[in-house]
Amino acid sequence: MEDNIDLVELFIDDNVEQDGIFAISFVDSPAIEEDFIHLAQHEVKFQSINDEKRLVVGLALVPDKKILRIHKDKKYNVIFSKDTVLKASHLYMKSLNLANTTTEHANKVGDVTVVESWIINDTKNDKINTYGLKAVQGGWAVIFKVENDEVWDEVKNGTYKGFSIEGKFSDKLIEASAVTEMTPNELLKLKRQLTEDEAKQVLDLIKNSL
Repeated sequence: MEDNIDLVELFIDDNVEQDGIFAISFVDSPAIEEDFIHLAQHEVKFQSINDEKRLVVGLALVPDKKILRIHKDKKYNVIFSKDTVLKASHLYMKSLNLANTTTEHANKVGDVTVVESWIINDTKNDKINTYGLKAVQGGWAVIFKVENDEVWDEVKNGTYKGFSIEGKFSDKLIEASAVTEMTPNELLKLKRQLTEDEAKQVLDLIKNSL
């Protein structure tokens, strides 16, 4: 994880009606780096806890964990606070989005539904431990019932390794990188020490700061 870049907190603004989570996706590479578990495979891990009932458990969102994002060649980390994770989970349930499920953020699938949802408050005694998963304080855990045959087969063969949320959040910069905090003159001085590609990125920062 890169640390010398901007750190942005994502949060739900009560005054922005669109803020919140509207779907959960089954993905190969979860942004929060936590897999779900199928049978006996925490990287969130997602796990099948009952083949006959087709239940899958994992963490949908983890608080205070830096997640690398790249937008228009700019790298930055985002985090969610414990309060935001809690609020997001409540809004997701309140908005009845339990059956809004996709695969790889691309394909909407039917018959894949959240049947349990909770926030982990007691890491030692939380039931997620019994599934072979690591309990994370303030994490949002979910159990899906997968009645879609194709998705269930892909869960079993390891195509999907975790959950990834889909939603809209407001944001605020809570920690600027060393480069972001430099003045234009300091950036110009730094430019002389950089490669051509790095210098171009610095010039873009200078333009944005003028």
